[in-house]
Amino acid sequence: MRHVHKLVAGELTRQQVVDIARGGTAVELDPDTERAVEATRRHIDALAAAEEPTYGVSTGFGALAVRHIPAERRTALQQSFVRSHAAGAGPAVEAEVVRSLMLLRLRTISTGHTGARLSTARALAAALNAGIVPVVHEHGSLGCSGDLAPLAAVALALTGEGHVLAPDGTTRPAADALADAGIEPVVLAEKEGLSLTNGTDGMLGMLVLALHDLAELLEIADLTAAMSVEALLGTDRVFATDLHALRPHPGQARSADRIHRLLAGSEIVASHRGPGCTRVQDAYSLRCAPQVHGSAADAVAFAETVADRELAAAIDNPVVLDDGRVESNGNFHGAPLAHALDYLAIPLADVASMAERRTDRMLDVARSHGLPAFLADDPGVDSGHMIAHYTQAGVVAELKRLAAPASVDSIPTSAMQEDHVSMGWAAARKLRRALDGLRTVLAVELLTAARALDLRAPLAPAPGTAAARDLLRTRVPGPGPDAHLAPQIAETEALLRSGAVNTTVQDHLGG
Repeated sequence: MRHVHKLVAGELTRQQVVDIARGGTAVELDPDTERAVEATRRHIDALAAAEEPTYGVSTGFGALAVRHIPAERRTALQQSFVRSHAAGAGPAVEAEVVRSLMLLRLRTISTGHTGARLSTARALAAALNAGIVPVVHEHGSLGCSGDLAPLAAVALALTGEGHVLAPDGTTRPAADALADAGIEPVVLAEKEGLSLTNGTDGMLGMLVLALHDLAELLEIADLTAAMSVEALLGTDRVFATDLHALRPHPGQARSADRIHRLLAGSEIVASHRGPGCTRVQDAYSLRCAPQVHGSAADAVAFAETVADRELAAAIDNPVVLDDGRVESNGNFHGAPLAHALDYLAIPLADVASMAERRTDRMLDVARSHGLPAFLADDPGVDSGHMIAHYTQAGVVAELKRLAAPASVDSIPTSAMQEDHVSMGWAAARKLRRALDGLRTVLAVELLTAARALDLRAPLAPAPGTAAARDLLRTRVPGPGPDAHLAPQIAETEALLRSGAVNTTVQDHLGG
């Protein structure tokens, strides 16, 4: 049976956003929430009938707000609004991003502060549940006045215009998709053009999805770091709890604890422990992994706070207050989201940079402490992981470029009415690309470290790292003559994306 989430007065958790955007969980409005939406709409209807103009109800929009629109032209006003604002360009963004922004706009409507009609909210929920994914283009949002062009594309599809994505990636007319789902096209009433578009839902949706993915990838980074420490005959003493208590960052403490437990019981680590070991300190990329990984985890914790606050917000302009007042405001400005999105890209690039350094050490015969050059089966005839490292290095370089903030830029628009914008949509788009890059970087380190551990036989790795290596071996073969590496990297990325590696490691660590 398909799971259904009851949307109550805008309440939604980050995990529910992920489940609905990616997993197809259905959503419907709670009856009390529906009554609240209807009560708010009555305020808008009263303002629409009044002689005094109200922005967004009986006026034009943006720099055109000075014009009072007569009642007989307001349906045309709303349709013209979404048609003109659905002005995106470039390739279509991912279906999960579109589903997240549809859900989050529905969530805001359910707070009862937008003035949209209940019938419109139900139509949006029905489209989401039917798997209708409007075509939303890469370019069109400046992250201020909300994600206007992306949300307008969704609103336009609800009215039966524009195109939607079919499951096979092709496009079809929105009117056909609505008809197949038994959904009547929406005829927009006063205020609804703004209610459906004036939100930060695209930025927030991408932040929530990114937080989910980055949290998982940071756990993978702890694993690959542990495997590399082991493969390079490093020490586990630097991950001791009392050492990290001297610098009480929570992310650092958790990362050190995970690496320490992953190395527990390693024959490889034990083989060079004691007074006979002449190595005093490991390289920074091994010794300082918890400091870098932990800082990234703390950045995630900060961004989660931002996301949770946004999930408790009602973003619209104008907004309907509890006493029935309709007030203009600036809550649609995407700065809080843009800053968090940009912030995450920086530690993400640093985690990847450190992983690349560990990979390079395992391939360098001068620094790998007995491993063959490039982990090749027959160095000279075989090249081993030499070019896999090139790929990894190229991705790391790209991640450093993606770490440059988008939110420090602003281009005035709308005849200088919108004279400062957040560029939060751009920050979100580059963070999604950066997450894909980090996954590739960690996949190459996992491949390399697993091969290096195999080459340390007959010494056995720790049970935790061995479990991850053994899982990898169900998809990628162990050491041998050169093979086509691109499919192996792709298989490893898919394994990381599946969550199976995290589950295996977490089960081994005891939850």
